[in-house]
Amino acid sequence: MRRFVQAMSFSALALATPAAYAAGNLNAVLESEVVFLDPHQTTANITRTFNFMVYDTLFAMDSKGAIQPQMVGATKISDDKLTYEFTLRDGLAFHDGAPVTGADVVASLKRWMPRDALGRMLQAATASLEATGPKVVTLKLKEPFPLVLEVLGKPNAIVPFIVPERLANGPADQKITEITGSGPFTFRKDAWRAGDKMVLDRNPAYVARAEKPDFLAGGKVVKIDSITLKVIPDVSTAASALLAGEIDYLQYVPFDWIDRLKKARDIKLMSLGGLDQFQGNFRLNHANPPFNDPAIRQVLWNLVDQKAILQAIGIPEEFRVDQCSSYWMCGTPLESKAGAEVFRYDIEAAKAALKKTAYKGEPVVFMELPNSPTSMNPALVVVDAMRKAGFTVDEQPMEWATLLQRRAKKDTWSMFAVYSNGVDMSNPLTHFYVAANCTDFAGWSCDPAIKPLVTDYVKAPDAAARKAVADHIQALAYKNTPSVMWGQFTVPTGYRTTLSGLVESSFPMFWQVQKK
Repeated sequence: MRRFVQAMSFSALALATPAAYAAGNLNAVLESEVVFLDPHQTTANITRTFNFMVYDTLFAMDSKGAIQPQMVGATKISDDKLTYEFTLRDGLAFHDGAPVTGADVVASLKRWMPRDALGRMLQAATASLEATGPKVVTLKLKEPFPLVLEVLGKPNAIVPFIVPERLANGPADQKITEITGSGPFTFRKDAWRAGDKMVLDRNPAYVARAEKPDFLAGGKVVKIDSITLKVIPDVSTAASALLAGEIDYLQYVPFDWIDRLKKARDIKLMSLGGLDQFQGNFRLNHANPPFNDPAIRQVLWNLVDQKAILQAIGIPEEFRVDQCSSYWMCGTPLESKAGAEVFRYDIEAAKAALKKTAYKGEPVVFMELPNSPTSMNPALVVVDAMRKAGFTVDEQPMEWATLLQRRAKKDTWSMFAVYSNGVDMSNPLTHFYVAANCTDFAGWSCDPAIKPLVTDYVKAPDAAARKAVADHIQALAYKNTPSVMWGQFTVPTGYRTTLSGLVESSFPMFWQVQKK
């Protein structure tokens, strides 16, 4: 029998007693409507937010970036770092009453791995993954993979949420539509009205960890009866509803409403920094002309004026970084200027560069989101600059749900503006557009030279070595141009003073919240 010399055992095996909770419903408006529900299907932030409420994970990240146990009660790691044994904590059950088992975990991870960049890396290093007991999972590696726990506890989409084995074992191309998780909230299918609302109920059978809540880790004790996620596409209408008391929580306050809401005695604003800021990107489609030509993609580095874009959105100075040329976010350990000398706004330089390429006036199909000023205004600013430089731009407005469907097709679009949580964009393993290098991910960017460097990053012995590899990856990304950053900023969350206990984060989290 293999000897385990290092064990991560956690005192939270003791079950947390369900706390008293205040009856009542919380009305919230999130960044957009929840359209795709499958926990392993998309990188959309809104899907991740929904899934963190109804599903659970083996491990979770705390506010300091450390990985803590969540569904796992104890972890044993062999002396050669090739065998990991995870024992689930007591009391875990799915919403249909079935206990969570090792078989559920194995099936879930095997479904998730090939769909996620880090999951594929872990899969490549895996010799076997088996349920070796009703509550025990054993992972055996071909070679040491230092980031096992970090990968299993990452908050970055696609998150390794645990689903029932019967659902995880469905056809690979079939979406999960039955939402049966084991998280602190349950999905009420009969109350779901597309385009109107979604209702999540408190899960009375959920057994929270004993620790205090800390970002996505710790005890998730629900203290309200239910949450109604209302769909209000117009952000000004949503802000007005918050002010009027028709909703309790607004994930993203429109910037032109900040001063008005600051003056309201019954409203509080949550402003966050660091990794809780956002990074805006123009995602480019490498599979479709004209951006299948790297020389044409490079021209965009001279057409993006970050300060002008952030001002066009209406982001006050205290909520923005006027110029950030780091793929890994400014103000983070991996902030880098490698390769960034090409990133300078210069229309005349762009004109000259475009003339030297093979561009012949092919239309740039720009998918735009009129209902989201934070995405629409960057599009308008860069489209104006592109036309001045000589690009032909075909602007196509649509809803977010339509964009998600369209971006999966290689031949129907060229670019779109999007913004993502800083925690997702802060390193080469999780940055959506760099980490998805040479994979079947919308945009289809690929630089074979980056692939071995990602492995070097994983195996780097210390922070300095990881930083050096990250710099090298960024320099290559600037040449390949999977995306162009349009700005770094924060968006305040607004909520009524009748709410207390909110976990301060750019991730909406409603455990521990009480409503007067």
